[in-house]
Amino acid sequence: MKVICSLLFAIVLAVPVVAQYGFEADTIQTDEGTLKVTFIGHGTLMLQWGELVIHVDPVSREADYSKLPKADLILITHHHRDHFDLKAINAVHTGESKVVVNPEVGKKIESETIDMKNGDVQNLLGLKIEAVPAYNTTEGRSRFHPKGRDNGYVLTLGGKRIYIAGDTEDTPEMKQLRDIDVAFLPMNQPYTMMPAQVAVAAKAFRPAILYPYHFGDTDVSELVSLLKGENNIEVRIRQMK
Repeated sequence: MKVICSLLFAIVLAVPVVAQYGFEADTIQTDEGTLKVTFIGHGTLMLQWGELVIHVDPVSREADYSKLPKADLILITHHHRDHFDLKAINAVHTGESKVVVNPEVGKKIESETIDMKNGDVQNLLGLKIEAVPAYNTTEGRSRFHPKGRDNGYVLTLGGKRIYIAGDTEDTPEMKQLRDIDVAFLPMNQPYTMMPAQVAVAAKAFRPAILYPYHFGDTDVSELVSLLKGENNIEVRIRQMK
């Protein structure tokens, strides 16, 4: 346990972590400037790249969105209340914000949305956005996230490919991804993955940087141990319960 804890501590401090808006944030260099990732909590993120602000699954229980930057782009993975919150969306919506959703969420928003089905691709605001299937594969759990309904997203910006998985297990489509620079993978069964599933997926598509998120009370040190020795996968642990 001491070895695992020491390794985890080292990985947590692998890059500078700066506080912004009361949350941890990392910076990642792209070919076209700095990408800043703010770890708001659970499945909720904010990405800033140049002047562009992207909110991912904004939820009021995670932040006071009246105090956060307005959105150029809002991404919603699915309609569960820990990922979809109209109050938070409205708080960061400028009236011109692009709102990318799966079709189920599109039915629940009166303002204009860009509905993306699994496999769809859009080019918006200088970004390429790919909708990746997100679903449960374990028998008996498809009621949580059935195949064909929910999205993860791969964003390509500044030459970097950023994969935000949403609520999913280690699907065949996930394992077939390639050239992922940064991946956010959920880790809390019964709703998403166990650490072993995250490790299997990571070894299959080999993201350069892996952030487990949406992990609740899951022991993140188990994932660190499972990926020990995978020198080309850097695991970074942030406050994303």
